[in-house]
Amino acid sequence: MKIGFVSLGCPKNLVDGEVMLGLAKGAGHELTADASTAEVIVVNTCAFIDNAKEESVDAILEMAQFKRNGSCKQLIVTGCLAERYRDQLKAEIPEIDVCLGTGEVPQIVGAIAGQVTPMTLFRSRSELTGSEGPGDPESRGPGGPGAGTAITYLYDDTTPRVLTTPSHFAYVKIAEGCDYTCAFCIIPTLRGKYRSRDVDAIVREAEHLAAQGVKELLLISQDTTFFGIDRGQRGALATLLRRLNDVDGLEWIRLLYLYPTTITNDVLEAMAECPKVCNYIDLPLQHASADVLRRMRRPGNREAYDKLLARITRMVPNVTLRTTFIVGFPGETEDDFEQLMDFVRDTQFDHVGVFSYSHEEGTRAYDLVDDVPAKVKKARRAAIMTLQKQIVAKRLKARKGERVRVMVDGPSPESELVVQGRLEGQAPDIDALVYFDPCDPATLVRGTMVDAVISGARGYDLVVTPNAD
Repeated sequence: MKIGFVSLGCPKNLVDGEVMLGLAKGAGHELTADASTAEVIVVNTCAFIDNAKEESVDAILEMAQFKRNGSCKQLIVTGCLAERYRDQLKAEIPEIDVCLGTGEVPQIVGAIAGQVTPMTLFRSRSELTGSEGPGDPESRGPGGPGAGTAITYLYDDTTPRVLTTPSHFAYVKIAEGCDYTCAFCIIPTLRGKYRSRDVDAIVREAEHLAAQGVKELLLISQDTTFFGIDRGQRGALATLLRRLNDVDGLEWIRLLYLYPTTITNDVLEAMAECPKVCNYIDLPLQHASADVLRRMRRPGNREAYDKLLARITRMVPNVTLRTTFIVGFPGETEDDFEQLMDFVRDTQFDHVGVFSYSHEEGTRAYDLVDDVPAKVKKARRAAIMTLQKQIVAKRLKARKGERVRVMVDGPSPESELVVQGRLEGQAPDIDALVYFDPCDPATLVRGTMVDAVISGARGYDLVVTPNAD
């Protein structure tokens, strides 16, 4: 059959989608980017915050139109929204034939063939949990069915994948799930307990990807620095980095989603010593006020964070620091917010992302009063982003004339005559970019490394002159 696929959300969800595409292709199905010609459409959804849920529902409704006009015979919804709201989705959007949750990725082939029904899904779940099925409270987390031990799926190096990223970089999920109880987060409910993959299996997958032409690996999980600890393997992440550093063909190995309490010295030493491991720390700190962090059920405070960041910058030369914050969490006062502003101003992060708090049912914070008005959340977010823009402008101006090594990402989506790339301190899709000027699209080949000199800046982005003497 001809399969159309829409994938939304984070890179972790993207990997699940790539696995489903690989399984479908391996079963003999044809993949198409044109939904109007697809006999089966799969929508892989996100449900992290309200905006993500709305985007997912909009995508489902858009694809349901093809079901109504008869060009599509089957509509399958997968991912976090399906895990969290499967019953509601089926009730409110009757065009949906099957919902597959985050732990049911391998059942995509059966779903396409019409061999997966809600009852078989329920039986498979009860086999995993020993429960009666999704209606049994023991198979539920605070947000609905599918939490805890009910979700155990984890792909490995033998699982087929169809990469949907540009051919020169790929995400590798080194673990799934989360054991933390952050008050604002629904992920443990949707993804289950933390479970690490085997180091050897990850290395084999990396070798396979490098043989396909992948130059950059982005290692992802809910807490990448917790890798191996659930298996009693402390030091596993540093071991993995050193092993991956020896894989022929790779240029960059990038870590995403590091947790402040699990960043150990052996990981920082491996980062500093392994030339292929990017000196890049993605560290979602969420806030700087001790009171807000306590209500968020997050560890640390400003003093602890300052010590951590000092240790990182001491051990990893020229490290790039990225973080994210949440503003407007229940009970956040003006003083709390000013503490966060001071932290951003003092630390001078290279990259900052800011989210307005989203009051999500099923989270522990849902029992708190969402007492920060939406307009205040919006204003606080804008204030931090304005401050960060000023910080970045000053830092980029100081980099003019610096010699850099750039990964070529290829033509810009806006124009094939403009070629873009990234520095070691820039992750795809979330950070700023580098633009070549002058540029020759014929010589700036996607996936190649180019020596250049920084000649200017455009907002958050840099402009470089390639192959400068």
